[in-house]
Amino acid sequence: MADEEEAELSEKQKKEIAKWFLLKSPPGEIQFVAKDVKAVLNDDVLYEEAASEAFPLYNKSHLISLEMPGRIGDVIVTSYGQLNETEFIDPRTAQVAVVDHIKQVCTEVRPGLDEELPSAYVEEFRCALDAEILKYVDEAYPKGICSVYCGNGKDVEGPGSDFELVVVISAARHSPQNFCNGSWRSIWSIEFKDELQMLELSGKLQVGAHYFEEGNVQLDAKHECKDTTIFQSSEDSAIAIGNIIRQHETEYLSSLEESYSNLPDTTFKDLRRKLPVTRTLFPWQNTLQFSLTRDITKELGIGK
Repeated sequence: MADEEEAELSEKQKKEIAKWFLLKSPPGEIQFVAKDVKAVLNDDVLYEEAASEAFPLYNKSHLISLEMPGRIGDVIVTSYGQLNETEFIDPRTAQVAVVDHIKQVCTEVRPGLDEELPSAYVEEFRCALDAEILKYVDEAYPKGICSVYCGNGKDVEGPGSDFELVVVISAARHSPQNFCNGSWRSIWSIEFKDELQMLELSGKLQVGAHYFEEGNVQLDAKHECKDTTIFQSSEDSAIAIGNIIRQHETEYLSSLEESYSNLPDTTFKDLRRKLPVTRTLFPWQNTLQFSLTRDITKELGIGK
C-alpha cells in the first residue's frame, strides 16, 4: 500500500526539480549545487539535460563575466549581447566570445561581423557612454564589470531616428572559504528619443547575498527606478546618464545600508521575544524566582 502511495517520480519531474535547484543557486554557487544535484540524481544523462537547460538561464540572469582568451578583456553573459546559444558579443572590444555555459568559461573568440555591430552614429554614443560608465564602475564597485549594448536601432545612420542603449553592470564577491558570496546586478535601458530630444532611463537593480556559516541566510533585493534627461551630444549625454545612474545606485545602496543598520531594533526584534523596558534579559536559568500565581495572589490578598 505504501509503495502505491509513494509513486516514483518520472524522469521529467526529476529533471524539473534538478533545474529548480540549479536556478535557485545563490551567487557564485551553482557549481557546488550542481555537484550535489548530480550525486542525488545518480543519472548522468538526466543531469546533463537539466544542466544544459539551467546553466544558460542562470548565467544570463546572474550576469556572470568570463575572461576572454588572450586576456583581451571580460565578456558579460547577458541576453543583450547574445548572438546565439553560445556566442556573446563584447561591444568594447568588438569581439565575439564562445561560451561553455556548464563549465562557465570562454573557450574562444572571433572578431565581430559588421552586421553584429552598431552603425558609426550609434557607436559614437555607445562608446562615449561606455567610457563614462567604466569610470564610474571602477570607482564604485571593486572587481565590477560593465558593458554598454545597443538594444534597438543599431542600424540608425544619423539624427532623426530613435535608438536604445543598455548599460549592464555586474559586480561579484565570492568568498566561500569565509562562508559568504554576493553580487550586484544593474541594467539600465536608455531610450534616445530624437523627436522629443529626450532620454528616458529605466533601471533594474538587484542585490544577492548568501551567508552560510553555521546557518543559511540569503538576501535577494530588487529595485526599479526611472528618470529623464535632455538629448545632447554623445559626450554630454554620456555624462548626464552617468550622473543619473550614479545617483540612483548610490541612493539605493544607502537605503539598504540604513535598513540593515536598523534591523536589530526593527525586523529582528519582531522575530524574538521582546525585552522589557529595562532591556534586561529574562533569566531563563532561574525561572523559579518568577511566579505569576504568587504575584496575583499577593496583589489580590488571597490566602491571607
